[in-house]
Amino acid sequence: MQKNVHGGDIISAESVYGGRVLDFSVNINPLGIPQSVRNAAANADYMLYPDPLCRELSAGIAQKDGVEKGYVLCGNGAADIIYRIAYAQAPKTALLTAPTFSDYEESLAVSGCSISYHLLAEEECFDLGESYLKSLESGYDIAYLCNPNNPTGRLIDANLLEKIIIAAKDTGTRLVVDECFLELSTQEQGLEGFLAGNPHLLLLRAFTKSMAVAGLRIGYCLCSDSEFMDKLVRCAQAWSVSEPAQAAGLAALGEGAHVKAAKSLLSAERPWLLSELSALGLKVFEPSANFILFKANGVADLKERMLRHGILIRSCSNYNNLGDEFYRVAIKAHNENEQLIAALKLALPSNA
Repeated sequence: MQKNVHGGDIISAESVYGGRVLDFSVNINPLGIPQSVRNAAANADYMLYPDPLCRELSAGIAQKDGVEKGYVLCGNGAADIIYRIAYAQAPKTALLTAPTFSDYEESLAVSGCSISYHLLAEEECFDLGESYLKSLESGYDIAYLCNPNNPTGRLIDANLLEKIIIAAKDTGTRLVVDECFLELSTQEQGLEGFLAGNPHLLLLRAFTKSMAVAGLRIGYCLCSDSEFMDKLVRCAQAWSVSEPAQAAGLAALGEGAHVKAAKSLLSAERPWLLSELSALGLKVFEPSANFILFKANGVADLKERMLRHGILIRSCSNYNNLGDEFYRVAIKAHNENEQLIAALKLALPSNA
């Protein structure tokens, strides 16, 4: 069988546990799916082929994000677009940070790209620093950044990002910045204001996290390079975004209050959960996003230990530049966070 390296494999987890598990391995809106989004998906006309260009949804996204309609391309989740970028760009060289989301590396490897890594230091909380600009000077066809980064949940300094955009332009590097977790983070503004003058810049976004619709697969990218956007269209099947997904996306555009309510919950739960995790002797990396990376020194099997208590957490052992002592958990509603801490108290070796 193929192995899933991401979070959210509930089927496997519940098969091992023998019942329902509480999933902390995926980082979606703790308030769940808005009812309007559920209704829109349920009431979509399944007999129709979906609009292959997602015209209505793209227009709505452009208005919401404050960009031109031609800058928007929808896909079957952000992961779909990540692979399309690799096929359309066909890069020979790429620069990735480590640790970061593994699909960048996987998509580039499939296209035969040579990958270089800018290693992030644990003693610096795996934050991106000015030394990244030196790495860019070598010249790459493409570079990926994730803001806030996955799995650390930490934001890149805004001034540094501006410098990186300029440096990438100077070296002819296509810069892909993944902002899929930004909407549920402590930061309000993305990089859309830089798109018009920087056709080499491409932003990845999705409804997956903010609207908790991981199963519907609705992502998109923003880019002012019309020629490259046309290539991205050609690097996909004609109907990559289903009719229910497009309908749900349209409904989601009007759910700003739902996101605001989730951010309010997260702002209350984040410090509480950080404190509780630290009290258990875990090394936590304070995030700005809706998930927390921590290190359990000397415990390489914490995911398995937690599953015995009906809790699924994300092992980060497959992330480049992280070891098997690193784990990631979502921030959920308070009663669920309490269940996580209770299970950790039982699962950690000093208490087991």
